Amino acid sequence: MNTDVETKIRMLQNSMRCFVCGLLGLLPVIGLPFAFAALALSGEVRAGQKKYWNAARPYWIWGVTCAAGGTIFWCFVVSLIIYHAATHGGAGE
Repeated sequence: MNTDVETKIRMLQNSMRCFVCGLLGLLPVIGLPFAFAALALSGEVRAGQKKYWNAARPYWIWGVTCAAGGTIFWCFVVSLIIYHAATHGGAGE
């Protein structure tokens, strides 16, 4: 099989994986590893897009957006929880 075709297929598959991992990255706490995986896959997709047209580009964009948004949101929530625990002594008052 032609390596150009294999590279393009891998890029399309990674775009879809990035989308799925990005959506899973919106889940609380357990979504962080998925978000990081989506961002890692994004780098591979970006490298492939420099040479080839990506038909799954909208899925790639949404995957990166969800992964970044989920990471920022859940890190903010965790920091609020830590701040609340530190200022109130963990008593939940």
